[in-house]
Amino acid sequence: MEKELIINSSQQEIQLALIENRKLVELHNQPLKNNLIVGDIYLGKVSKILPGLNAAFVHIGYSKKDAFLHYTDLGPKLRSLIKFTDGAISGKLSNHLLKDFKIDSDISKKGKINHVLTKGQNILVQVLKEPISTKGPRLCCEITIAGRYVVLTPFSNVIAVSKKITGELERERLRRLMESIRPSNFGFIVRTAAEGKRVAELHDDITELVDKWQKIFQQLHKASPPIKCLSELNKTKSLIRDFWNESFARVVVNDKRVEEEVISEIKKVAPKKIDIVKYYNGSKPIFDQYGITKQIKSSFGKTATMASGAYLVIEKTEAMYVVDVNSGHKMISNDQEENALRVNLESAAEIARQLRLRDIGGIIIIDFIDVRKNENKVKLFHAMKQLMETDNAKHTILPLSKFGLMQITRERVRPAVSISTAEQCPVCEGSGKINPSTLLIDDIKRDLDFIIKSHSPEKISIKVHPFINSHLRKGLWSVLMQWRNEYKKWLKLTADNSFHMMQYQFFDSNDDQIRLS
Repeated sequence: MEKELIINSSQQEIQLALIENRKLVELHNQPLKNNLIVGDIYLGKVSKILPGLNAAFVHIGYSKKDAFLHYTDLGPKLRSLIKFTDGAISGKLSNHLLKDFKIDSDISKKGKINHVLTKGQNILVQVLKEPISTKGPRLCCEITIAGRYVVLTPFSNVIAVSKKITGELERERLRRLMESIRPSNFGFIVRTAAEGKRVAELHDDITELVDKWQKIFQQLHKASPPIKCLSELNKTKSLIRDFWNESFARVVVNDKRVEEEVISEIKKVAPKKIDIVKYYNGSKPIFDQYGITKQIKSSFGKTATMASGAYLVIEKTEAMYVVDVNSGHKMISNDQEENALRVNLESAAEIARQLRLRDIGGIIIIDFIDVRKNENKVKLFHAMKQLMETDNAKHTILPLSKFGLMQITRERVRPAVSISTAEQCPVCEGSGKINPSTLLIDDIKRDLDFIIKSHSPEKISIKVHPFINSHLRKGLWSVLMQWRNEYKKWLKLTADNSFHMMQYQFFDSNDDQIRLS
């Protein structure tokens, strides 16, 4: 599978388009003014305890809302985290390493938040989810620091290996290696990228992560919340860190500073492949040049059409996303079951792509075309699972229900990507409603007043849409009569069928258009 990364940098944001086999599969926007990223670690202050929700609000400096921290996100090592945080702030702890640090007992999984936290307490937290809709950021206290090959988890001695590494011998090799080189009281999760790596590469990654833990420790010394203790990599670097493999064929950037960041990150993971980074300085926008804009316009919106003519209807409700599969008009076979399975398998591939592309999270219900045979239902279920394997977001897929519906849950950590592909109506400006008396009549009156004061024409003709013409003439004491009386001038009003509803023009006695600018 050939991958490409196209990066469009502007003054407001950085846009990243991930291409797989020439198809757009992920689109990331990173506003340059947004300093809140999933994975950032803060020293916050508990602002409110909510026993009824078994949760707390924590002030981390986010201006719009305090962040939300639920008991289930505290993690079992909360007591150790609080003790380390307090010790680092007060100066009682002199070292960031945990070799001589006494790990406290785990908190209960079914405990109450008011038994472990108090209002005004300092607490080290990590951003779990960005603000979504009316909800503020969501936090957790299970601190993790991600590297290229491993993820550091303090106050633990557990070595976990990614389930995507399936070979039992390789899993055991990695466990033994990690056990031999890890610092005491630091646990690690071995990532898929670590498969086949040597001890030196894993050791370098561990050293870099422990150095970041040291920076957090130094930031905490005599600190007063809220402060950011460690910032996650920006999306450009994190995409390269998390997605990089030998299938990357090209990275194209239109900004020299971002190009330097990309080269610096690739040097860490694949120094021999820095030549795939290309700088683009053409006259056309970079997304237009590489066909990204066209794919965005065809991929977003209520419907998504496939090559066979089949299409999806994707709708968002308050509680979930609903996807309806439609076969279109093209039928290759006379066998209804065969046609239904073919369309469903093609749709499954597009749905897997759409979920990643739009970053849809929460509950997704898919209404596939009905298939009668059990083996076809099983085939569709396994195909969907296989197609979703490339999706890094945590997800669960259930087999087709009795009603032919497939249920998927997908981790939601950011707001879904929503791009409007429709043009705004020039008449109602997207409102869907027209009120001539308030939207247009006042505009005509304002411009008429300006023309009379600045041009002083002897006669004025006003050309409008027939509907507006009727509205201005309505009644004995019509709007037109009121204007004639106010300006002491004879105003001529004519209708033009070619005008759209909100269009109007002024003409003088020679029938020349009076322009306002």
